[in-house]
Amino acid sequence: MSDGVGFVGLGNIGKPIARHLLKLGRPVWVHDVEVGPVAELVKLGAQRAHTPADLVRECSHIGICVRDTPDVEQLLYGSAGSGRGLLEAPAGTLVAVHSTVTHEAMLRWARHAQMRGIHLVDAPITGGASGAEAATLCYMVGASAEAFARCQPVFATSSAKQVHAGDVGAGTALKLCNNIMTYAAFTAIDEASRLARAGGLTLEMLIEVGRSNGVVTPQMEAFIGNRDKVAAMGPEALAKAFAPFGALGRKDLTAALESAEKLGVDLAATERVRQIIEDVFLARR
Repeated sequence: MSDGVGFVGLGNIGKPIARHLLKLGRPVWVHDVEVGPVAELVKLGAQRAHTPADLVRECSHIGICVRDTPDVEQLLYGSAGSGRGLLEAPAGTLVAVHSTVTHEAMLRWARHAQMRGIHLVDAPITGGASGAEAATLCYMVGASAEAFARCQPVFATSSAKQVHAGDVGAGTALKLCNNIMTYAAFTAIDEASRLARAGGLTLEMLIEVGRSNGVVTPQMEAFIGNRDKVAAMGPEALAKAFAPFGALGRKDLTAALESAEKLGVDLAATERVRQIIEDVFLARR
């Protein structure tokens, strides 16, 4: 088996992660539907994977950082069931899913991978694009002890922390819980700021008090500051910059609520946040 490291999905988080992989001193193969990010990384020393089949042939570790559950499914099984997906890799290959996906899908993929002798682990991340650039991400990993040990040197190139949450599926479960806290915090500062302004107070006052008691986190402060700055440029600018994040928030919260329903856990507040999260990102309320 080749000792290459592969990476699929070169967006604002995936591209810096893939760039950091070059620190390993192993061949790094990258793939994306957009040619621009691939070309950038090839200039830095990566190899171009024209198809997932190239990754299967060249890599013993393959990371996936694409948008959602259907995108991961297509990569694993191939387009329209073509049988040319990453689950056709040789036995012993490790495939790490960094995307936020449903817990049910992750467990199903892991069962199929195990039957093929492939180590499929879930390793979603938190820290955003800035954390990816600075190599300060936190990886939440669901894997056996053996698979986690294999992952650690690869994940260390772009992280400040790796949490071994448990067996396969535990990383996804932890990420879904983290997402609930993140979007609830954004909603809280959105509503608090609207009430403050309506009462003649300023956002600066609110943040000053929130900082003093730990209620306002740097992430919340960055969100409300950046959103309001772009909102001042007009609704079109705001929609262009923040609509994708609102849609992502709804998708992430839907995944969390689906998991909660299967486990018999009532998350009434999270359901409400899901209903309004796109409006929160677009300052529409």
